[in-house]
Amino acid sequence: MIRALCLAALLVLAMAAPAAAHNVTAGADLRFAQTIAGAEVTVMIKGTSRVPGPLRIGVIAYEPVAGPSIALEVRSVEDGRTVTGTARAAADPAYTALRVERTGPHELKLSAGDEVAVLPFRVLVDRGSPGDFLIYGGLFVAALLLVGGLLTGALTRPGPAMGLAAVSAAGVTVAAMVIVFEPQLPPAPPDGAAPAVTPAVTPAGGRPYAQARVATEPARPGAGEEFTLRIDLVDGSTGRPVDDLVVHHEALAHVIVTSEDGRFFRHVHPLRTAPGRLEVRLRAGRPGRYFAHAELEREDSGGQLATTSFEIGTGEIGTGGEVATTSPDTEAAPVLRPAVPVAGRPTTIELAAPAGVRPWLGMAGHLIVRNQDGSFLGHIHEMGAPGPRLRFTFSFPEAGRYLAWAQYAVSDRIVTAPFTVDVTDVDAKEGGR
Repeated sequence: MIRALCLAALLVLAMAAPAAAHNVTAGADLRFAQTIAGAEVTVMIKGTSRVPGPLRIGVIAYEPVAGPSIALEVRSVEDGRTVTGTARAAADPAYTALRVERTGPHELKLSAGDEVAVLPFRVLVDRGSPGDFLIYGGLFVAALLLVGGLLTGALTRPGPAMGLAAVSAAGVTVAAMVIVFEPQLPPAPPDGAAPAVTPAVTPAGGRPYAQARVATEPARPGAGEEFTLRIDLVDGSTGRPVDDLVVHHEALAHVIVTSEDGRFFRHVHPLRTAPGRLEVRLRAGRPGRYFAHAELEREDSGGQLATTSFEIGTGEIGTGGEVATTSPDTEAAPVLRPAVPVAGRPTTIELAAPAGVRPWLGMAGHLIVRNQDGSFLGHIHEMGAPGPRLRFTFSFPEAGRYLAWAQYAVSDRIVTAPFTVDVTDVDAKEGGR
């Protein structure tokens, strides 16, 4: 009997569903970076431990947000039930509690000014593992049988008492084996988790890359005029909108918009305005050619980079989105090791940073690198804790001049430090020795 009970315990544990990649665990906080109302914010959805129960939502501001507050609406996709509230964007926000009645897929609608974003997420609650039932159930049964065996032995013959004691020992054995083996097995999915992906749903090798169409509205914006950069994502095999983007580095998508000469730079996070559609409002001060690079990742697919270029026509000349140039001989200039980078070899780039740097997009700093014709873009992270200096390591793919922008966040703004890097190739470096 003991062997049978042990085998049953192991079979129950082995049937626990594995956790899929990118699944958010129950109780974990969710973060969505958004560019809304002309500012960078991060929406924080705190993990909840029970339903019905409160869902706490806060809006962390990295730049001043126009307007007194941001309107919130949480809707259950399964039954349509909605709750509403407001949140004030601040560097240290107060959290608004909205009551949710069930687990599963939900949508959070953000409204600021005349801009609206709809963020999909799941309310997850840990249901406990089958091992918990076996552990506590086995110990409870063992305790009952042990007491029963003692009473039986005291009042009757020892034979039945020995049988009860043996079954009690079996219960303790099952509980002990579960305690030993459970940490080595994947946890069961929480309540509200997405259905398990099957080969019939996802082909071998994962989903294909999304077909991305990046365009502006209007098609040729004028200098100084507000325009919308729109990204439409379609599944090439079905023709349907792609609405299964994975949150990576705290955003559904990272979009880098630069002018050909590098004087204009924006690192923004578009709003999901409809299934398969992302939008962000921008304003460029000067006419000319501009590049847009969108970093995104589809679930069960992988990261991809969608690129396009567009023209800004003549109009009212301004300075929207432009960044000040940094002279290489100023104190703000970065330190490169080696001083002349070699294509294909690691280069360390170090910049001074003021006190009070705080994490943004989960990192202490970001470095964006683009070649002159816009055909290449690199996005590198400073992986250390915020401090007086930021360090990045990057291997430039080929020789030439690169435009670069280092970014970090302080208490009330995001700082962007532009500079250029001239990269040589291996032959030229070795020939000059």
